Amino acid sequence: MGIREETYFEGGPHIGDLIVNVLLGFTVICLPLTVGAIVRAMWLRYRFTDRRISVTGGWMGRDRSDIIYTDIVKVVKIARGIGLWGDMVLTLKDGSRLELRALPRFRELYDYIDQKVKAKTGKSIAA
Repeated sequence: MGIREETYFEGGPHIGDLIVNVLLGFTVICLPLTVGAIVRAMWLRYRFTDRRISVTGGWMGRDRSDIIYTDIVKVVKIARGIGLWGDMVLTLKDGSRLELRALPRFRELYDYIDQKVKAKTGKSIAA
């Protein structure tokens, strides 16, 4: 019997990130960015629940990071792709950082993280 979790968002990176980087891949300079976008699209998955954030990635999806909301100290978000998707960097209590790239609905997810951190710790991550 596991602990029940309500999933708020589950999915991969925004498809626009892949499209833009594939179009840029026609230039030799942007080829490494294109390869990175293809690998992200194939194997990177995000899962936001009411208890934690899980990121599965790496080569063939073999790496997994789980972050609980009480460990989050600061969140920085950046809009990309004309604001359709964005990146987030979660700073944890121990000073380590977790980068979430090409998140769809990143504004909603930022607000959700802020709400959960505030409920668990009483402190807001918003500036």
